Amino acid sequence: MKVILTKDVVALGEIGSVVEVARGYARNYLIPQGLALEATRGNLAQVEQVKARYAELRAKEQESALANLAQLEGVSVTIAQRVGEGERLYGSVTAAMIITALEAQGFNIDRRQLDLPEPIKKLGSYQVPVRLAPEVKAEITVAVVAEAE
Repeated sequence: MKVILTKDVVALGEIGSVVEVARGYARNYLIPQGLALEATRGNLAQVEQVKARYAELRAKEQESALANLAQLEGVSVTIAQRVGEGERLYGSVTAAMIITALEAQGFNIDRRQLDLPEPIKKLGSYQVPVRLAPEVKAEITVAVVAEAE
């Protein structure tokens, strides 16, 4: 069955793409979730309009991301944590803690923009990528130090 994607779907394609999928996948998942429309002439015309608006929105998002990239590149955040034996942390440094430290420095970043696959569990300095837009990434330095007792 041919469908038109109304949102970006990781395994299938970008918004506005016409893709061939199994009928059950389209009818039971893509269409009810609002991720796709059946590929008809009317829907094709409608999606072209949505694609144009989406392109404008993406261009604006890209522009603001490039402006934020200049400010965010090279930023360093220091987080103090309690430490046990072998320089292992009692807890772990999570994306939420990094966001809180960035907000204290005046940066407004969403937790989902941080590309932190797993929490940090040891002392040290780490490079953490921040996705500002789909094609724009900045790297910040997160230094995890022992908390002064």
